[in-house]
Amino acid sequence: MSFLKELLYRFRGEYTTEKQISMGMKVGKNFNRLHGTILDPGHCWLIEIGDDVTMAPRVHILCHDASTKTFLNYTKVGRVTIGDRVFIGAESVVLPGVTIGNDVIIGANSTVTHDIPSNSVAVGSPARVICSLDEYLEKESKRMKDSPVYDDSYTLRKDVSMELRMKQRKELDGKIGYID
Repeated sequence: MSFLKELLYRFRGEYTTEKQISMGMKVGKNFNRLHGTILDPGHCWLIEIGDDVTMAPRVHILCHDASTKTFLNYTKVGRVTIGDRVFIGAESVVLPGVTIGNDVIIGANSTVTHDIPSNSVAVGSPARVICSLDEYLEKESKRMKDSPVYDDSYTLRKDVSMELRMKQRKELDGKIGYID
């Protein structure tokens, strides 16, 4: 990890994943932490993240809740455990004391206040299970058969051309597509 990366994170008031691991946080293989994700820096040793986990932009994992501090002079703290093959959508918040099982999708802008079982899709505030992961993937697989499907040439990482951008824009008018 570069000194500049560490400095940039500290300037933004954040800690790198590597720094938090050195402070006691546990992280499995293939952890994908997107921009703006906050892993409770004050209690990061209470966080355990499994393998193949992605946290979309601006996810917050909190191991403390200061709502009781003013009234009881104490802040609540609790472990957060996230299983393997979990996706947590943009701007979601996971509160202290929560365990998220394996093979779970948490929808964008959800607030996870209680445990989420394995093989689940959960959404909302507070988050609630709406279906199994298997049901969700079956539904999306069927939908994909009648939808535009794009390879990675339609991404910024592959320097997508303006022509392809406009083609995709037109094809996705009023519908959902899928991209590699």
